[in-house]
Amino acid sequence: MGVSHVVHCAAHVHVFQGDADSSVDSFCEVNSLGTINLARQAARAGVERFIFISTIGVNGNVSNDKPFSETDEPNPHNAYAQSKWEAEKALMQLAAETEMDVVIIRPPMTYGPDAPGNFSTLLRILKKQWPLPFAGVRNQRAFVAVENLVSFIAVVLPHPAAKNQTYLISDGDDVSLTMFLSTLIQAMQLKTALFYFPATILRHLLKLVGKGNMVDQLYGNLALDITKAKTQLQWEPVITMSEQMKKCRDVE
Repeated sequence: MGVSHVVHCAAHVHVFQGDADSSVDSFCEVNSLGTINLARQAARAGVERFIFISTIGVNGNVSNDKPFSETDEPNPHNAYAQSKWEAEKALMQLAAETEMDVVIIRPPMTYGPDAPGNFSTLLRILKKQWPLPFAGVRNQRAFVAVENLVSFIAVVLPHPAAKNQTYLISDGDDVSLTMFLSTLIQAMQLKTALFYFPATILRHLLKLVGKGNMVDQLYGNLALDITKAKTQLQWEPVITMSEQMKKCRDVE
């Protein structure tokens, strides 16, 4: 068909109503089995390189001791991350058995114009301009602008050093939740106010209402070491956080 490279971004991300087992099955069906089936067809069709957009969740959901890197032992923290990890393993096995090579990219939360998932949810909340209790949060979390992710994909597409490699990718500057929200509020020219509320009390309240899994997302560290991407491929982010967020305002 004349296709030499495939970039596989599609995934089942959200858990909808239903029991936990069916959710796990749906993640596996789409993210694991679906991915490897597509990759096998690509290999049979003569595709040279298969680029798989995985998730930093394969490493884990918090990096309290040190930034995550590609050498860390995988520790998928939920069904979605586990399904991506199963896909990664199957893809590397396929690369060993065929002439098609594989590149795996594990991004953190991706933000930018029309970005889906957690970022779009966050943006909807901020636009309501309710006061939010997230001033003074001092964690360190990695994010990646959609333009930085796209630029990295463009680099790995032809790069010989990327063959059968895994990369963590981000903007390169880990920031606190407070800084991320403040930058977004300013870029979007919103009037949303952040106020201080004791983290220990908010953690307890979230657990009481069954949202304990949000605690690490809000207050935990998720720092990434992207040295490999920078040194091996000579890649550098092409846009700053503020610049990318201003483009979210421009598309409204």
